[in-house]
Amino acid sequence: MNILHMKYAVEVAKCGSINKAAEQLLMNQPNLSRAIKELEASLGVTIFSRSARGMVLTPDGEVFLGYANSILKQVDEVENLFKNSSPKKRRFSISVPRASYISEAFARFSAALDSESDTEIFYKETNSRRAINNILGDDYKLGIIRYASNFDRFYKALFDDKGLSYELVTDFSYRLVVNRDSPLARLENITYKDLEGYLEIAHADPFVPSVPMDEALKDELTENVRRRIFVFERASQFDILSHNREAFMWVSPIPKQLLERYGLTERNCSDNTKMCKDVIIHRDDYRLTELDNIFISELCEVKRELF
Repeated sequence: MNILHMKYAVEVAKCGSINKAAEQLLMNQPNLSRAIKELEASLGVTIFSRSARGMVLTPDGEVFLGYANSILKQVDEVENLFKNSSPKKRRFSISVPRASYISEAFARFSAALDSESDTEIFYKETNSRRAINNILGDDYKLGIIRYASNFDRFYKALFDDKGLSYELVTDFSYRLVVNRDSPLARLENITYKDLEGYLEIAHADPFVPSVPMDEALKDELTENVRRRIFVFERASQFDILSHNREAFMWVSPIPKQLLERYGLTERNCSDNTKMCKDVIIHRDDYRLTELDNIFISELCEVKRELF
């Protein structure tokens, strides 16, 4: 297999177009097309589906891309090892759910970093599917996956199938967070019926292995609530809650200082019996680094304080 052709395929997948990839690679389009066809012939699979929308990865192509990214990264590391005499840069990367206690742990982790070492940190808030794909594609080393406990067997089967190690961080029952001036804040305990007429802030990208998207989304939402805002970014959720007394959101426990910053309060809901899990994952063959262990220590400390 030609390593150069592998690099070409990765660039085509990134650009979604032969023409755009050729521009980035500073080569002509026919030569690039020929190189991709030669790569597919050597592997005996079709990597890209060619359509009017451009070059789209096939299922075999997605598998190939995961390995290709990993191989090319290792090639780069070997080259840099001998080309560069400077100290090796430390790297930490993690994909996580949009959870305030995890963000708090990450903030403490950032304050504990050694100021003398060259370090690159990557922290991505996303859904479970993308967190898993980030690890399988070798872009990220750690992930934290959140899911309802009733889907435990689906996720564990997926982890085993993909060669991922997993360990429970915590399990919990969602709480409600509302503006402290909301009528809901005056209730010590809230029922689903109390939420009728209020505005739910929800995530638009839930994921459960082997479960259709609409079913996974339905499991996330509160019954009998007619108004919703679907958001993807955590800070925007708090901005909405701090300005809208009719809004509510289901959350894992939130650090007190964050509630005070946005003028919010947490409340129990007696009708909510669903339990959730946060699980930390990484590849079976990955060995935790010093930075990984520092972050996990901070995460455990915040968990003890809040849970």
